[in-house]
Formats: sequence, structure tokens, C-alpha cells
Amino acid sequence: MLTGEYVVLDGALSLAVPVKYGQHLAVETVSSGGRLHWISKDNEGNCWFSAEFSLFDFTIIQSSDKLIAERLYQLLNACRNLNSEFCKTEEGYFLEMKANFPLSWGIGSSSTLIAALAKWAGVNSFQLSALTFGGSGYDLACAYSPGPIVYQIDPKLPAGVREKINMVSFNPPFKDELFFYYLGNKQDSREGIKHYKSLDTGNISWLVDQVTQITNEVLLSSDLSSFEDLLLQHERLISDGLGLPRAQDLFFPNFKGVIKSLGAWGGDFVLSTRPINEGGIPYSEMVD
Repeated sequence: MLTGEYVVLDGALSLAVPVKYGQHLAVETVSSGGRLHWISKDNEGNCWFSAEFSLFDFTIIQSSDKLIAERLYQLLNACRNLNSEFCKTEEGYFLEMKANFPLSWGIGSSSTLIAALAKWAGVNSFQLSALTFGGSGYDLACAYSPGPIVYQIDPKLPAGVREKINMVSFNPPFKDELFFYYLGNKQDSREGIKHYKSLDTGNISWLVDQVTQITNEVLLSSDLSSFEDLLLQHERLISDGLGLPRAQDLFFPNFKGVIKSLGAWGGDFVLSTRPINEGGIPYSEMVD
């Protein structure tokens, strides 16, 4: 996402571009006496998590990781709160969640999980997120989008009706000069949101307006130089708003291009204009 996660919560317009990587949930009905069996596999097909739940109240029967099982318990219960008939069966289910990217990357693993569960349960993914993990919802909007979108919420309205999603054309002629770099600095978006809400952001409407204007101008960028100017303006605005240094200042102070934080500030990935080193992922290899 080219707009900071946090200011989106206050209504800023964001540009979000779906990536090729994600997770797939396969569901099979089985005869297991009212139990739900869950396994999660990584991009190499290795099972890294397993659990078993009661379909009566989603009590955790057994799991390989208690914390992850408790998060799934929370999600499953929220699905039933939104759809009272969810998993009301005397049979059982076998679920397999498989990622096609290294799990350390992050890149919306929680949002793709929520999107997949919401689709299976027949509930609104934004409402499910609001009841569980929280956040702005821009990543959920990307989960099943066929292409780039602009996303905006009305913070005065509840989840499920506050979201505005519009498809846009974003295929910059300078995309061969854009690269993604994994920093290995995974951030918890929920903790980041807590930090943001604890700040005295002053006249937040001014910041929202500025970021929205930058997003609209990014969509019209036709050359790398103007795109870099806009990214730099955005980075400085969000840095000042959060009271945190830019990723470029922390990790690449001598880099001649511009580095843009993505998602949670200073998190898993950054976008760079021009290559930093050989470890970058070209834009065309990451973006769907």
C-alpha cells in the first residue's frame, strides 16, 4: 500500500496494489464427530501448525501452538456471531491453509486468513476484521481484487458500510525501476495502531487531506522523478505524524533514490525507486 496504514484509519485515500503472493483455504466435509481439523502449510508444503476444535463452541481440543489456536478460536467465534448457522453440523471439517510465500514475509497473512474465513462462513470480511484483528481494512479490500484499487473509509461509520473501493489503472511506465525489499523487521499492525491512537495528532483533517492529494497525484505520475517527489512528501508527512524516523534514514541513509515504507511503519517490506542491492524483488515479480 502506498499510503500509511494508520492515516487511512482517519479517512485518507490510499492506493493499494494486490500482489501475486497469498494464501488459499481448502475446506473438506468429513465424518469427524463435530470437530474441525485445521492444518497450515508453508510455501514448501511443510505443515507448520495444526489444531483441532469442537464445532459446538470452537473449544480448542489440541494444537501445536496455543497462541495461534486462540486467534483462530477468536475468528471462528466471530464468524458464528455474524452468521448463527456457521459450522452448525453433526459432521466435521478438514481445513488446509497453504501459503505461496515465505511465512516470514508477512505481506497480509492475517488479512488473507480473515478474507478466506469470511468467504467460507458467508460473512462480511470487514465486520469480521473489526470484531477480531482490527485495522483499516485496505488489505482485505485487496484480497480478492483483480487489480489496483483506491480505498477510503468513513471513520464515523461502522465496518462493513464505511468502506469505499474503486478500481483504478496503475501501471507506471517506470515500473522497471521499482523494487521491493524485505527488511526482516516484522511489525504487529495492531501494536502500531495502538501507538498511532496514543499520539496527539493535532489537526488530523489536514494530514488526511494532504495524503489524499498525494495519492491522487501518484495515480497521474508519468515519470520517476515526480513519483519520487510524491513518495518523499508522503514519507515526511507520516514520519512527522507518527514521530518516528523513516526507514530510509534508519537503514539506507546514503541511498540516492526514495524508499517508501509499506503497511505498518518500518515493517516487513519497503518499496524503493531504483535498486538498492541485489536482494530486491522487481515490481513485476511481486505485483499481480
